[in-house]
Amino acid sequence: MTQTLNIQHLPPEAIHSLMTHLPDYVKVALMAKATQLECSLEAAIEMAIASFLDSEAFSFEDCLLSQRLQESELVESPQSK
Repeated sequence: MTQTLNIQHLPPEAIHSLMTHLPDYVKVALMAKATQLECSLEAAIEMAIASFLDSEAFSFEDCLLSQRLQESELVESPQSK
């Protein structure tokens, strides 16, 4: 029998509890990645776990690609006027 989980996202309390147990270098890397991607710490941790468990899950690279596309559109937009 397969169990279905109802929780879709990690609550902030779970993230903050987890963060207290992580090595400092992991905390710094996760916070830096969240800042770089302009997303919450919760989202950065969920992406890290998801990309580890499923190679086709939404990942940091997807976010970076999206950011690069948005930035290139902003750069191209003023030139096309």
